[in-house]
Amino acid sequence: MLERIHLSIVQQVEKQGSLTAAAGVLNLTQSALSHSMKKLEVQLGTDIWLREGRRLRLTQAGQYLLAVANRVLPQLDLAEERLGQFAQGERGALRIGMECHPCYQWLLKVVAPYLAAWPDVDVDVKQKFQFGGIGALFGYEIDLLVTPDPLFKPGLKFEPVFDYEQVLVVAKGHPLASVSYVKPEQLTQEVLISYPVDIERLDIYNQFLLKAGVTPKRHKAIETTDIMLQMVASGRGVAALPRWLVEEYAVKMDLVPVRLGPRGIPKQIFLGSREADDALDYQRAFIEMARQPAAAKAANAANADAGRLTGGIGRLLGVPLSPQWATRKTVG
Repeated sequence: MLERIHLSIVQQVEKQGSLTAAAGVLNLTQSALSHSMKKLEVQLGTDIWLREGRRLRLTQAGQYLLAVANRVLPQLDLAEERLGQFAQGERGALRIGMECHPCYQWLLKVVAPYLAAWPDVDVDVKQKFQFGGIGALFGYEIDLLVTPDPLFKPGLKFEPVFDYEQVLVVAKGHPLASVSYVKPEQLTQEVLISYPVDIERLDIYNQFLLKAGVTPKRHKAIETTDIMLQMVASGRGVAALPRWLVEEYAVKMDLVPVRLGPRGIPKQIFLGSREADDALDYQRAFIEMARQPAAAKAANAANADAGRLTGGIGRLLGVPLSPQWATRKTVG
């Protein structure tokens, strides 16, 4: 009979590269591990591995078993985690994955009222996934995926929750600061600053520059929004960001948003989830709160305990926040 330990052994042998290393991870002796898998091979009537010198190569049956392990084990881990939370009186856990660097600013303003409304739900945020955002959803690494570029797949659903415009951001004294919109050829002598993302995933490239067959003078990658905008404000380059984010920073920096082309680049933030989880009330509530009008979100945040929220969210996302943050104006 196929058991969980068999799936774990196949998965760990593939990950660790040897029976000895896999046995160490699983807290088994190598002989116990070998005996367990040999017994399974006899029961199944087929080999799981073929030996090639010191290496083990998965057979077709082994490859299938590995695929099952990668799919089933995360679900079992999640089930155990949720059952443990129920036993402790908790509602559940909401693990949010990010595929959008500037969306952190937006997410903060959704998380604040959510934490106040659902105190018995544990919330976690992660940006790095083993197999990308879609793989993280299918693999039960995360429960929600925040992305501006949904990839529709059977078993997943993506819901738009926030509309915005992608704009060019320049310093106040920049020649382009006074134009009604920028043309692609006007960026050929500019240093374009972006997040460290593949060029084909950057809207300013795939929806603006490449269509016109032009490229900027130089492309520079910076990880943090604050440093990126400091560079732009000091005249070290230009960047493409959501209009709402630029206008928020423009209050304290000399920045100007400029439309990209006469029609601009309209975008949306989507929340992706597994269709099977649609009945989870606390997950559904997060999606609905993300859709709320700005005024409603501001009211919810204002009613929350500012010190508790900012401390909790700061620890959650790894950024220091002032107590006044919780009552800031929300995305609009």
